[in-house]
Amino acid sequence: MIQTVVKRDGRIVGFNDQKIMAAIRKAMLHTEKGEDERLIQQITDHVCFHGQTQMTVESIQNSVEMELMKSSRKDVAKAYIAYRNQRSIARKAKTRDVFLEIINVKNNDITRENANMNADTPAGMMMKFSSETTKPFVDDYLLSEATRDAVSHNYLHVHDKDYYPTKSLTCCQHPLDHILGEGFTAGHGSSRAAKRIETASVLACISLETAQNEMHGGQAIPAFDFYLAPFVRSSFIEELKSLEQLTGDSYATLYNKEIDDYVKRPLDWLQGHERIVQHAINRTVGRVHQAMEAFIHNMNTIHSRGGNQVVFSSVNYGTDTSAEGRCVIRELLNSTYDGVGNGETAIFPIQIWKKKRGVNYLKEDRNYDLYELACKVSARRFFPNFLNLDATFNQNEAWRADDPKRYMHEVATMGCRTRVFENRFGMKTSVGRGNLSFSTINIVRLAIECMNVENKEERINQFFAKLDSMLDITAQQLNDRFNFQKTALAKQFPLVMKSLWRGADELGADDTIESVINQGTLGIGFIGLAECLKALVGVHHGESEEAQALGIRIVDYMRNRCTEFSEKYQHNYSLLATPAEGLSGKFTKIDRKEFGVLEGITDRDYYTNSNHVPVYYKCSARKKAEIEAPYHEMTRGGHIFYVEIDGDATHNPQAIMSVVDMMDHYNMGYGSVNHNRNRCMECGYENADGKMEACPKCGSTHVDRLQRITGYLVGTTDRWNSGKLAELNDRVVHGL
Repeated sequence: MIQTVVKRDGRIVGFNDQKIMAAIRKAMLHTEKGEDERLIQQITDHVCFHGQTQMTVESIQNSVEMELMKSSRKDVAKAYIAYRNQRSIARKAKTRDVFLEIINVKNNDITRENANMNADTPAGMMMKFSSETTKPFVDDYLLSEATRDAVSHNYLHVHDKDYYPTKSLTCCQHPLDHILGEGFTAGHGSSRAAKRIETASVLACISLETAQNEMHGGQAIPAFDFYLAPFVRSSFIEELKSLEQLTGDSYATLYNKEIDDYVKRPLDWLQGHERIVQHAINRTVGRVHQAMEAFIHNMNTIHSRGGNQVVFSSVNYGTDTSAEGRCVIRELLNSTYDGVGNGETAIFPIQIWKKKRGVNYLKEDRNYDLYELACKVSARRFFPNFLNLDATFNQNEAWRADDPKRYMHEVATMGCRTRVFENRFGMKTSVGRGNLSFSTINIVRLAIECMNVENKEERINQFFAKLDSMLDITAQQLNDRFNFQKTALAKQFPLVMKSLWRGADELGADDTIESVINQGTLGIGFIGLAECLKALVGVHHGESEEAQALGIRIVDYMRNRCTEFSEKYQHNYSLLATPAEGLSGKFTKIDRKEFGVLEGITDRDYYTNSNHVPVYYKCSARKKAEIEAPYHEMTRGGHIFYVEIDGDATHNPQAIMSVVDMMDHYNMGYGSVNHNRNRCMECGYENADGKMEACPKCGSTHVDRLQRITGYLVGTTDRWNSGKLAELNDRVVHGL
């Protein structure tokens, strides 16, 4: 006798014979003879009592079909079979429609989910086919019932769901010194240790590219200047040895000569060893510049993930005060300023200047001149962004100015905003660590559901009760995913789990990664604080002190729950100000359909990114900083501060400095500045003319504005989804 049923999604539920009766009755209604209650009961009883204790839905339906074929009502059997086929087709119809849109290169939110991926290429299409097929499998077989319910009712979004079955991790900060000093093996080829700056530059690219194919998120280098600095000196020594061959003299005593700075200077009037050293310096600087130029070019042309996406890469730098480190920084900035190809702005790597007092922020600091250069470059090329090492939550008590490896104690970030620093299971560092996975809560929907409560205090209390429940579900979901990820074998990630991830060098190829992945973080994200507050108190946090106080209370509560989850599950949970791209419009579209158009809440095509002031809210940059600053300390999984400025910033690096000063003053962690930058899509010509309609170089009218989407740049808004395009059109300028 049947007692339980295995549904198509893998769930096991109690058997209900009424469903069999209803299906047979529906088939009978599609025949001329109509219903036959006696036959319905007879077939149902036979299937129930002759079935196994547990059966699948398909097996039960096969039994019903068999009994109908044995009966006198062949017409009913025919109708029942037709109904089953129609249901099967209906289940496949959604996938079919999605596939046809990919095949026909339709510009929609599915094909434009990731603006950094060209879904129109064969490889891009293959990725989308795979993605849209995998997500339903995850829903049906890998998510708990509570998580599946939260996702289906628009409370929760599981990021990178299509990569869930692969057991891959999100992102990693590469310990590049290990790669450069020892080489590595990934796939069928081996790379030897680097000896010169050109090789070091190439290996940095290969490390980022290879790891991107093993992970589903971005790749970063936490101390680019420190890692490449030794190869400036080795290249300098190579140049001296070349001169030895030319002159026949020995310059061995100059190999380790102290050099204050690697700067090109004319050789006129220089004599003896002084002339030799300067000549070697000039040659070395030229090589470093070419190596940095090649690095940027490669990061914008080398594809990963099946050939459809350039590496989502970031580099952190700015605090190496050695002559060699300064040379790397200077030439990377100079190459960025010049641009790539026809002089266009490089999209990757996302460059991040690590700002620190006593190192590069004050006029008396050793690297202040490079900070000025960084601001000049950012004013023209959007990058570098700025990471504030002086923020109280970004400091490390182990940092020492005279420590040659002090970068181990400096926070580094992914360009999109992801931050990994605190660690319950090892050294407090960013190096060799990253995010494991993250999921985002739709706090706007939770607030909308409380709007009918008239008493404000009761309304807010009800919201917190709903939030509390959703936080529990999210933490459990992340723990479930962790338990799935930890079963992966080290050999599944030949580079990441051998040369990059902290502690992975101790793993054997057939060992699981369980013992090392707790070095990473699990992120609980949120979206739409502004709309959430609007639903709860009628205004957002930019409009009233009451709303701001409630916003801080909400985010602080989520942060404290993350601390509790870290204790409960023994993981590094952190709160993330979600960098929503495809998600920004997805949540809104579903909520609007259910709750209608609500002013200031669902009346736009997107929810405001994390805890930001709405992009359409007119205020000064300082006002925006005052409002958003308190949230940075609470969102240690990642955050960012944006400022939109008007006009051509190319000749106004002081505007960039003003924003960095604001970050310093308000204890903010990470920020960047957006400004005008036009790009001709035909020849690549760029300028900052806000009214440019035709390219002055080639005459093309195919002109686009270079824009930042969630922390990274996108070369064309053609690949933006509808939600982010709507947000872009709403952005207003913030006066400095």
